Amino acid sequence: MKVLVTGAAGFIGMHVSAFLLARGDTVVGIDNINDYYDPKLKQDRLSYLQNNFDNFSFHKMDLCETESISALFAKEQFQRVVNLAAQAGVRYSIENPRSYVDSNIVGFLNILESCKNHQIEHLVYASSSSVYGANESSPFSVQESVEHPLSMYAATKKANELMAHTYSALHQLPTTGLRFFTAYGPWGRPDMALFKFTKAILSGETMQVFNYGKHRRDFTYIDDIVKGIILTLDNPATPDPEWNGESPSSATSRYPWRVYNIGNSKPVELMDYIHEIEKKLGKQANMELLPLQPGDVPNTYSDVSELAKDTGYKPEVDVAEGISRFIDWYLEYYQ
Repeated sequence: MKVLVTGAAGFIGMHVSAFLLARGDTVVGIDNINDYYDPKLKQDRLSYLQNNFDNFSFHKMDLCETESISALFAKEQFQRVVNLAAQAGVRYSIENPRSYVDSNIVGFLNILESCKNHQIEHLVYASSSSVYGANESSPFSVQESVEHPLSMYAATKKANELMAHTYSALHQLPTTGLRFFTAYGPWGRPDMALFKFTKAILSGETMQVFNYGKHRRDFTYIDDIVKGIILTLDNPATPDPEWNGESPSSATSRYPWRVYNIGNSKPVELMDYIHEIEKKLGKQANMELLPLQPGDVPNTYSDVSELAKDTGYKPEVDVAEGISRFIDWYLEYYQ
């Protein structure tokens, strides 16, 4: 297939691109290489793809560039699209809400319009576990309400799911939204916990640990995230023949639309996560314990039964192994 991967210089985008390329697909990547975090890391991810795969091409482009996006679709004639480009980060969305509307709403609309205009077979896009917001049931199920987001980031991701449903209904565009649960692993994002904690422990700096380390997170290793994305990409959304408007499912539709959780389904307390990092590094952390941050949720726990039933998805990498692989990469990358 020829696949467009947006956010190809990002953490998940790079890994998805590498998987598709390794199996023989042609991948066109786009990314605006913004400075939300170190652009050098993004450039190095791209260099990895460019140096290892002949079937990869890249365009520096922003999703908000309506005419450029439309022209790219017209020129390349993609079959499927994986939309991973977004302004990420819960805490940053409190300080810079407008950037989330630009990237995650306006940019996503441009992708939907181009998919509609060019008969794309399947659009798979990143949602987020943050859409569960104030929901306190456990584990989080795609059948539950997600009407109470706690950050602009979460609100824009919920909006993406609604926008996608509209295009699936009006234009029969198959769309699948994926609610990722705390992805981590090699080439990860520097603003995420594992990256920040590893750096702080190695340098002897004091690191801030919110909610006094009592967070529970469904940490999901990048290989398991990629597996879920590929399984859904290869199985385009179809109408649910059992969908009933009087008792509507929140995860399916009478139109070709789906949402799934992708997680490890084994929540780990943040303090235990930190102890695994300490064990691998052979060095103790200096911690400043702080209360829960605004916009954060104390616990995440994914119910992946719907994804497992429809695609056979099964996460395989536990936290100890995942942390070990990340730190091996980190030590090599930063020498």
